[in-house]
Amino acid sequence: MTISTRKTVLSGLAMFGTVAMLAACAQAPATTDDTNSAAASDFLPCMVSDAGGFDDKSFNQLGFEGLSEAADALSVKPITVESTSETDYQSNVQNLVVQGCSLIVTVGFNLAAATVESALANPEVNFAIIDNDADLNFDGKVDAPNIKPIIFDTAPAAFMAGYAAAGYSKTGVVGTYGGMQFPTVTIFMDGFADGVAYYNEQNGTDVKSLGWDVASQTGSFTGGFAAGVESLANAQGLIDQNADVLLPVGGPIFLSAIEAIKSSGKDIAMVGVDADLYETDATNKSLFLTSILKGIKVSVSDVVTGAGEDSFDATPYVGTLDNDGVGIASFHDFESKVPSTLSDELDAIKAGIIDGSITVESPSSPKQ
Repeated sequence: MTISTRKTVLSGLAMFGTVAMLAACAQAPATTDDTNSAAASDFLPCMVSDAGGFDDKSFNQLGFEGLSEAADALSVKPITVESTSETDYQSNVQNLVVQGCSLIVTVGFNLAAATVESALANPEVNFAIIDNDADLNFDGKVDAPNIKPIIFDTAPAAFMAGYAAAGYSKTGVVGTYGGMQFPTVTIFMDGFADGVAYYNEQNGTDVKSLGWDVASQTGSFTGGFAAGVESLANAQGLIDQNADVLLPVGGPIFLSAIEAIKSSGKDIAMVGVDADLYETDATNKSLFLTSILKGIKVSVSDVVTGAGEDSFDATPYVGTLDNDGVGIASFHDFESKVPSTLSDELDAIKAGIIDGSITVESPSSPKQ
């Protein structure tokens, strides 16, 4: 199956602003007999979150865990700064530069403009950005030689999750909505909707996918990445249309979807994004059919460790199904509720995507 490539227009850059909350830093002593330890002793890794903070049970949290893991291995103490709004991005990044950070990891597409500006102004500092290719000029090149993009081709994993959602649905209706219309959001929605379409094609069914139109690249969004009334309204709108599987894409917005599901009293499942929400939000684990996974923790840990060992490489990291940079979680508590053949079908789909017999494409897929 080949799904045609579609084009979309990327719009909106982060606003610059002020205000930062800064933490103190301590470094481990250098040893004379270990080159890597000596390099690490002078190494100061830092991170700026997007709105949502480091306990969002999603991409900010995974990035923080990867940073912490690498810092522990290198015996250094990182500086981490949380952004509460888009006006914090530029000042947060700049204040980390002032504090002498060796590597600054920025979390999320929203920080692209601040990251590029700071990298160009401070060529002696290395940067990494999660979920963005640092190509604000749209010329296919990273805008500064000291930025390493950490990006993920999540469309194939979302495709598998869409297939699974269609296979599980009892009402024949599933739905999705996003935080903001960014490529890192819509790539999930593209894959999910196409996976539902593939399920219908393969099984002669007519499961409806609501909330996102792949052809026109239009759909439902909350306008931000925080839980609240907008997310609740989007989730409720899908529930009112009889959807029994929901895919909210955008960090903590899934928390409002959970609220809507519980209020409805209906048997509705959820598909998580970025992390395995069954594990990161154990209180609500009974709701999660599966999750679309990004290897954010592992990739950030590897990038930080490499930089700490004086081997920073600005070549983009692209997570794929083939390198296990993306995937889907197990069905956990839903194992007995999904069709018995579904897992085998998903294994075959994964193999087909990897060997090229099934082509999954999104206009938001990273360049490789």
